[in-house]
Amino acid sequence: MSNRRRQLIALGVTLAVLAPLGYLWATSLVPNDYSATDMGYADYGGGPAGGHEHHHGGTSVADLTGPKTGTPDVDVTLTARKTKFQLASGEAMDGYTLNGTSPGPLIRAKVGDLVQVTLVNDNIPDGATLHWHGIDVPNAEDGVAGVTQDAVPIGQKHVYRFTADEAGTYWYHSHQVSSEEVRGGLFGTIVIAPEQPGEVIAAIHTYDGKRTINGRTGTQQVDLPVGTKARVRVINTDNAILRVGLLGTPYKVVAVDGRDLNGPTPVTAAFPLAAGARADLEAVVPAGGMRLVAGSSTLSLGIGANAPTGELPGETVDLLSYGTPAPLGIDPAKADRKFEYRIGRRPGFLDGMPGLWWTINGHKFPDVPMFMVAEGDVVRMTISNTSGQAHPMHLHGHHAVVLSRNGVAATGAPWWVDTLEVGDDETYEIAFLADNPGVWMDHCHNLPHASEGLMTHLMYEGVSTPYRIGGPAQNEPE
Repeated sequence: MSNRRRQLIALGVTLAVLAPLGYLWATSLVPNDYSATDMGYADYGGGPAGGHEHHHGGTSVADLTGPKTGTPDVDVTLTARKTKFQLASGEAMDGYTLNGTSPGPLIRAKVGDLVQVTLVNDNIPDGATLHWHGIDVPNAEDGVAGVTQDAVPIGQKHVYRFTADEAGTYWYHSHQVSSEEVRGGLFGTIVIAPEQPGEVIAAIHTYDGKRTINGRTGTQQVDLPVGTKARVRVINTDNAILRVGLLGTPYKVVAVDGRDLNGPTPVTAAFPLAAGARADLEAVVPAGGMRLVAGSSTLSLGIGANAPTGELPGETVDLLSYGTPAPLGIDPAKADRKFEYRIGRRPGFLDGMPGLWWTINGHKFPDVPMFMVAEGDVVRMTISNTSGQAHPMHLHGHHAVVLSRNGVAATGAPWWVDTLEVGDDETYEIAFLADNPGVWMDHCHNLPHASEGLMTHLMYEGVSTPYRIGGPAQNEPE
């Protein structure tokens, strides 16, 4: 065979390999300026498609605000900074603060209060927002850069106003470049309930490998008198599930994700707290005290005198059967729309970068399904995961009730969630009422996973957004 023939064959083989790779690379590129409503393809869940051609008309997200008038009952200004700071336990950090601290200030409101929070960006180059995690606020107040607002640039401010409708434990955090800003400390807690003598707040966060409770490493102490009924509000602000629980006395899991559980019973097992999720643990302080343990005894909070030490038991509370049943208020058997949310993973390109990328229903971001609903729909969704890793799935603006796991029906108290841990090879069925119009993110709250494409949206008919992902505001909602 001549050298020329060999060269032509080699060239042909090279082109046969490179041409498909070049096509895959080119088709993976994400535009620098696009609308969330133009992403992917519409999935109507078996419901009507009428009224969904709404990308540039209908009701604007910007008009779906909280109360525009009225004197706020709670009025807070939070100034966000990128800075060096010290944790409450003294360790030096390089990250983000709100009003000079991380976690940021606790915001407290009562049910029915009008809450107003003004976010000021002092010096964060990428901009910032505030998302009210677990609070089903009106869409314009949701704090998602490029979807419900523009990121707040340096020297500017943004005002959020909403009514505190549901008592519970929540938290707030940036939803602009959130995989970096939240990890670096741009978050805080919000409680909708009057302060009680036995209340203990425990926000768990890892700064640069240092896991903390309320910004403190190691062990700490809260003094509560013997016989006090304590309500321990535990918030997991990290990216992975964490086993938490009380040592020294049986306790009840009285609320999850801001919703009370019906008929909770005493347990001694650990509680699996998903990333982004919250759990309220209740117990009467015994003579020997009790201790909240977050993961292991190296991070704990003693409550009462002489709190015991030790590790959490191996058993785990299973909310599928915990508590007693109660009416749901919706009928999932008569769902108006039924969706599948299949999480997978495959090699390829994402925005020109090679790697192993998350998929939704077999598609890589941004060519993902957009779940289309109408106000008043009862929605049923099956979330399955074969990706090789667990994912804490977070739907903004709504709470969903868990119907089953791996085909086993829920038999306990109605388990309402805004953040649901879906383990590898697990399948959950959930249901919710579409009662909060807007364009809502539905994503993994392991925030690096969201930045790697594990996010899509729930979209209501007749709603559009004037905001752009990327664009002049450089919005990166992840």
